[in-house]
Amino acid sequence: MTVTDTKALRQLAGSNLDVFPIGLGCMSFSGAYGKSDDAEGLRVIHHAIDHGVNFLDSSDMYGWGHNESLIGKALAGGLRDKVVLATKFGQTQTPGGANGVDGSAAYVRQACDASLRRLGVDVIDLYYQHRVDPSVPIEETVGAMGELVKAGKVRALGLSEAKPETIRRAHRAHPITAVQSEYSLLYRKDAETTLETTRALGISFVAYSPLGRSLLTGAVKQASDIPEGDGRSRHPRFAADNLAQNLQLVAKLEAMAKAKGCTAGQVALAWLLAQGTDVVPIPGTKRTARIDENIGALEVSLSSDEVAGLSAAIPPGAAAGTRYAEAQMRAVYL
Repeated sequence: MTVTDTKALRQLAGSNLDVFPIGLGCMSFSGAYGKSDDAEGLRVIHHAIDHGVNFLDSSDMYGWGHNESLIGKALAGGLRDKVVLATKFGQTQTPGGANGVDGSAAYVRQACDASLRRLGVDVIDLYYQHRVDPSVPIEETVGAMGELVKAGKVRALGLSEAKPETIRRAHRAHPITAVQSEYSLLYRKDAETTLETTRALGISFVAYSPLGRSLLTGAVKQASDIPEGDGRSRHPRFAADNLAQNLQLVAKLEAMAKAKGCTAGQVALAWLLAQGTDVVPIPGTKRTARIDENIGALEVSLSSDEVAGLSAAIPPGAAAGTRYAEAQMRAVYL
């Protein structure tokens, strides 16, 4: 497959939701990666929509409501019908401690109503459980999410960071349209196992952090390149020793990008797009220039040999360091 095959809109499985091949992850508008500015965030969202990006991804825990409210402002001027709007619920705020999680039926209903108010919309196109609650059977959570579909508050359901068996159980309780997990050249092992399951069940795969939180763009060469207050400083893959090893992998990507006359980030996205039309990456950014660069990945053509070559050059498990700190790792792939 070449990336030129991937320019058409991609239909999210089992739905009438057609999305641009590259979406926009909105978390960075709410301070996750250093200081953010609402006016600039609105400008970036509008720039993305103006250039065809119609798939916006948010969560009620991004800025604990701030992100959804910002998106609501961005869409208030008659843009709602131009986007496929995805958001998530399930993580809860614990002052002074790690995030909690709540997958109870009552919380599903409460969280959805709160998100609808902040977004200023009547219906959420794609509603994810952000993190699986191990204390609540997935059938109970997804059953309550299904009631939201019946009530007309949600169009389609998704799961984030769910392992294959959880996905299968959930899909039996109610059709799941999309599973969102981290997936990039740097993080493949669990993601590709998940992808085997979603493919078998006819579920779309939404890839977050497809650029390895900027690592695959070559933007970070040393720890000091990460601004103060930026959440990447807590990610093990950016720790000094791990970063040095990971940059050796990024160098392989940069070599191909130089030969093709594009950026390393564009090659990374082109590789991901070439995995199949059931895969939709949602890179995040706070800059309009990055929106343009990401869209430019659709013009980067990779032959099947080049795709295979990249896969071999950066094999599963090659990256140094886990993708989250230890406490956060306990909450993913459940």
